[in-house]
Amino acid sequence: MKQNVTFDSAGLQLAGTLFTPDGHSGAPLPAVVVSHPAGGVKEQTASVYAERLAREGFAALVFDAAYQGDSEGTPRGLENPFQRAEDVRAAVTYLTTRDDIDPARIGALGICASGGYVPFAAQTDHRIKAVGTVSAADTGDLFRRGLGRTQGPEVLQAMLDQAGALRTAEARGEAPTMENWVPESQDGLAEGTLWREGSEYYYTERGHHCRSNTGWVLRSIDQLAQYDSYAMIRLIAPRPLLMVIGSKADTGYFSREAVTEAGDNAELFVVDGATHVDLYDKDEYVTPAIARLAGFFGEHLAA
Repeated sequence: MKQNVTFDSAGLQLAGTLFTPDGHSGAPLPAVVVSHPAGGVKEQTASVYAERLAREGFAALVFDAAYQGDSEGTPRGLENPFQRAEDVRAAVTYLTTRDDIDPARIGALGICASGGYVPFAAQTDHRIKAVGTVSAADTGDLFRRGLGRTQGPEVLQAMLDQAGALRTAEARGEAPTMENWVPESQDGLAEGTLWREGSEYYYTERGHHCRSNTGWVLRSIDQLAQYDSYAMIRLIAPRPLLMVIGSKADTGYFSREAVTEAGDNAELFVVDGATHVDLYDKDEYVTPAIARLAGFFGEHLAA
């Protein structure tokens, strides 16, 4: 079962969908907030995981981030990592107000960029009792150092110069400048890379959605650049952390490093043969990921 819901996040109304198990008796349920990738919307991979978690007996809440999808906020496509983390906290707050949710049994799951935003929010929100990620990526690190950390520092400095100029331009009435998250064409992109896979997912029938923000407001870089998903990840302990990656994911280093830094409360689960985007929707890879996540949340959100 699913129902459309709305809730407030820092003065903006967010649009969400709450999945619940079929035949639910009415007793308060354990719940998981599921947060979508950068550029995505709730109807894509977040709902794939939420629907499967509902089959396993959880309530699962997906929502569009502020400035994106069906949620409020302008300019459209703004990617403010601190707002993204606030959205996660707001989703938890919403769940705690519902009679059909047990407020003591709420977890959170972040996919891709939200695999950074969810742990970041959970570091200081103790209401989140268990933290999961799938194909996690730290957007701050990606923009500071590039995928694989091969980007020179001059690239970020040039983007920050541009961000300042764009803020001034917007103040003078110009439209926000947008940048694609991934290239529209796969030509020239290496097989198996995040950028090629993302292009194939977001720009084809496989994953395309009419409200998906395939572009982001370029001046967001001056907020993204100072954001660090995992700098204080040890604050999650003693609450449990599970990070799921594909064995072929070129973003896997984010989760490996974060699990090492988090401490004994953290676990890395590797899905053999999967790439970063394979874990968005390909059943042969989603199924083992869901099995481990359901076991993890089932254990740590038990009555």
